[in-house]
Amino acid sequence: MSSPKPSKSEQREAARAKARELREQNVKKEKRNKLLLQISVVVVALGIVGGVGAVIAIENANRVAAPVVSDTPENLTELGGIKIGVGLQAFTADNTPTADAAEDVPEIIIYQDYQCPICQAFDVPNSAQIRSWVDTGAATVEFRPLSFLDRASLNEYSSRAANAAFCVANFEPDSYFDFNEIAMINQPAEGGEGPSDDEIFGWAEEAGAGSDEVKGCIQNKSFEDYLFQQTQTVLSAPHGGVSVTGTPTILVNGVQYSWATGEELVSAERFAQFVQSATAQ
Repeated sequence: MSSPKPSKSEQREAARAKARELREQNVKKEKRNKLLLQISVVVVALGIVGGVGAVIAIENANRVAAPVVSDTPENLTELGGIKIGVGLQAFTADNTPTADAAEDVPEIIIYQDYQCPICQAFDVPNSAQIRSWVDTGAATVEFRPLSFLDRASLNEYSSRAANAAFCVANFEPDSYFDFNEIAMINQPAEGGEGPSDDEIFGWAEEAGAGSDEVKGCIQNKSFEDYLFQQTQTVLSAPHGGVSVTGTPTILVNGVQYSWATGEELVSAERFAQFVQSATAQ
């Protein structure tokens, strides 16, 4: 007899538990990667061509073909974001995830760069309550990824992470909220080397978006051109009637959220009050 299919909440709990387990494994993986790097350096220094060939062969074996994609990622809104609703499902051409009794629920829009530490400072304390609001239909959230902070890492993490986000949006849109949360929690420090493409794909797997299409899209930077153009468009002129001069830029029903101190930025209670006030206007 087959077992009943887990509910969405059970699936998300299982995904979060798996995420915690994999993050612990990542620590061990980083140590192992450093050792592999040291071994590779020794191999090159000694001129052992066979060893070098083996390393290249392993890397090539891990790559998959670039998927066929359009110039613009699928499942985005007209202004380049992915909108999430009831059950953390994405709004797509075939799905409008709103609560049955929903009328005018607050619409939260967040412009963000995955290398932006202020974005992380806002997201981490607020993600749980935004998740709850959106999951139950009490609000919607639309994430609009940008990339202008490649200079803050040694391996262009900002654009690679944003490209990965668009890959998830294109192929596994219902996994986007979880991917976004995992990416923000694991944001690398500025000035160092950000996670590799394989590590970023690992986050996609944790979020339930572990398909070969997503992997190939991440490895081949399939939406690199779109990301560049979108970032230039947003930052060069008012976007949807809003001047975006940095990240995060956060809107609730078109009203921009602001803060004067770090304490205000990280206060989930203050943001909840703002959402209530903006909704009442």
